[in-house]
Amino acid sequence: MEPEKERTGRTPKKGRKRRRVPNKLVGASEVMKDRWDLEERQQPEAKKACLSTILLSDTREITHGQLCELLKYAVLGKSSVPKPSWCQLFHQNHLNNVVVFILQGMSQLHFYRFYLEFGLLRKAFRHKFCLPPPSSDFLADITGLQKKQIIGDLPKGMEGSLPSSSSEVSINLQNDPIVKKYGSEKVSLTRCLLTKEEMKTYHFPLQGFPDCENFVPTKCCGSITNNSPLFGLDCEMCLTSKGRELTRISLVAEGGCCVMDELVKPDNKIVDYLTSFSGITKKILNPVTTKLKDVQRQLKALLPPNAVLVGHSLDLDLRALKMIHPYVIDTSLLYVREQGRRFKLKFLAKVILGKDIQCPDRFGHDATEDARTTLELARYFLKYGPKKIAELNLEAVASHQELEAAGLEPRNTAEVVQQLNTSVLECLDSVGQKLLFLTREADATELSSSKNCQTIKCFSNKEVLEQARVEVPLFTFSIVQFSLEPFPPNLSEEMSKRMKIKWMEMSTVYAGPFSKNCNLRALNRLFESFGPVLSMTLTLESHQPYLCIQYEVLEGAQLAIESLDGSLVEGTCIKRPVTELTLDCDILVNELEQDSENRGTIYLSGVSETFKEHLLQQSSLFLGLEALILPKDLKNGKQKNYCFLRFRTFGSAHRALGILTGKNWKLKGRHALTPRHLHSWLRGLPPESRPPGLRVIPPPSEQEAVQMLNLDHPKIAAWRWGRKIGKLYHSLCSGTLCLILLPGTESTHGSLSGLGLMGIKDEEESNILN
Repeated sequence: MEPEKERTGRTPKKGRKRRRVPNKLVGASEVMKDRWDLEERQQPEAKKACLSTILLSDTREITHGQLCELLKYAVLGKSSVPKPSWCQLFHQNHLNNVVVFILQGMSQLHFYRFYLEFGLLRKAFRHKFCLPPPSSDFLADITGLQKKQIIGDLPKGMEGSLPSSSSEVSINLQNDPIVKKYGSEKVSLTRCLLTKEEMKTYHFPLQGFPDCENFVPTKCCGSITNNSPLFGLDCEMCLTSKGRELTRISLVAEGGCCVMDELVKPDNKIVDYLTSFSGITKKILNPVTTKLKDVQRQLKALLPPNAVLVGHSLDLDLRALKMIHPYVIDTSLLYVREQGRRFKLKFLAKVILGKDIQCPDRFGHDATEDARTTLELARYFLKYGPKKIAELNLEAVASHQELEAAGLEPRNTAEVVQQLNTSVLECLDSVGQKLLFLTREADATELSSSKNCQTIKCFSNKEVLEQARVEVPLFTFSIVQFSLEPFPPNLSEEMSKRMKIKWMEMSTVYAGPFSKNCNLRALNRLFESFGPVLSMTLTLESHQPYLCIQYEVLEGAQLAIESLDGSLVEGTCIKRPVTELTLDCDILVNELEQDSENRGTIYLSGVSETFKEHLLQQSSLFLGLEALILPKDLKNGKQKNYCFLRFRTFGSAHRALGILTGKNWKLKGRHALTPRHLHSWLRGLPPESRPPGLRVIPPPSEQEAVQMLNLDHPKIAAWRWGRKIGKLYHSLCSGTLCLILLPGTESTHGSLSGLGLMGIKDEEESNILN
């Protein structure tokens, strides 16, 4: 089975300074981190609290629960609660205050739609991250009040790891995520199947999707009943020159009998056998002649029309097989976990079934054992129902293991429960502090009536702001909530489409006109040298043809324009399309470059598969390097030909850019324009396309509001409140951890995801100066 993507950070040993946790991105190598530590030892300074978010993945949302992790750690430090899993807060004891500003009614769409209006905020905060769509009680989620139900006894399978689990603790099953999804009664087999929408959400291969054109359907189209046969499936992969490819497939029938166990020879050259996970070696695979098409044919013949496939992260297995199957049960989704996270198969096998799999003393994973385990887990769920699963308290056990991994060893079950369920309010109470909560009277929530919370209710946002100036300096932890008017539902949907079009047009360039004798192949190579090209088409609307090049990233288009500006390319010129959406493109590009998150980051095109190794070998040239981000193709897992390098300061980034674009490295590059989270957010917007240059008329509701200069218009509100909160932030004392949270909103198109901005007062200002 493929290695599951979960973070496994460890607590640094005493005496070691600022050792960083390995991160999910390809980047921030130990060589670079050790060099950073050496620099700091050579330049002793007074300790200051500082943040690092290099653990953030470019496609990862930060859940409300993870925000709560950070807030609790900011209050108590590592001696009492686990470190946050998604970022690093160094020298927590040097924090002076924590202030959280919440802009209710605003989303990530607001921020990037009115990016220029949020000038003070985007320049002040280096760390930005995506938030999931809004929950029913956002404040309760981020402060830990939603977890205040008491958890029952831990599963018997885990008693050996708990010195005492005899204390009786009541349980509220209704708040368990499994019960929330399936109810408390036993469920049918058909209820456990993923719906088509869920399969789409979790990237299962589906008929008719552009990335599944060459996938083979299993031809299983029979009607599914509660008696339909289940088959456990697990695949092992290796890394080839074209990405991940299948090396072994195991199929297990309901009785536990293995009906198919085949080694598969990949079509392309193997660059990594991934032996530690797959157990496959060159010696094992050398004599194999079975190909992917052979196992596809065999699997189609084995599966009956009403077969249900069961697996753990089954989307990866089906993509490795390049097959489409409509009826699936994914145990990583069946056993629902809080905040969209997933339990590992090894964990579920131990806790639910009481069996050990994927043991470290074995040589890789056993695909047949993993397939059989997923089948047993599905059968257990069907036999005992969601209520029984909820009573096992899987979240408590998993969190207990995380506490142990962080070096915290609770004495008994009750202590595990207490540490897991501690809210921010209780953390503050334990150190003799109170939480300040400023909000409008009309927006009072559960938090406002909570113990140990000093709530000040105001009549308006203006009064909230005035009270914040006076009260916030008096408290070590403050939450200041402003309630702003969200986009009307119809306007939200329209704005989402227009944002997609705007970034698409900004990432597009035109070259032309062409003569009949131009060398299109040479032009193609030229434009691809600046970055990944999504499409390159001839436009025939003009008297002579033009070439339209759409880049995957804005940096590629901007680099092409800057490199070829004013010069002739095969007798042609290059320019960006001019529409009402790109009229302010030059201003926007300049402001994006000045964004505090982008100032220390550079973009490079033309990187090879050996670039990372070369960079590490010459790491002495690149002082202050924090992270190397090598994007991969979502379809085949292959490294793309561009990357981002993130440095601690603008000066370090600028020096590195000069070296890497020089004669020794021969790369093309510039300073970055797009934060890491922005790419995934843009991909998540509703698809919309139009020929570049086509006029888009703003909806009358927005147009009229702008003309009337309505003070409640979102554009005016973004500018006004962005400036006011920015000024309030600059008035805070040094060493203040500050978060600006735009929780997200609802619209007719669906939920709009949120955005978080984060920084520490002194650290952010020094970064801007650098």
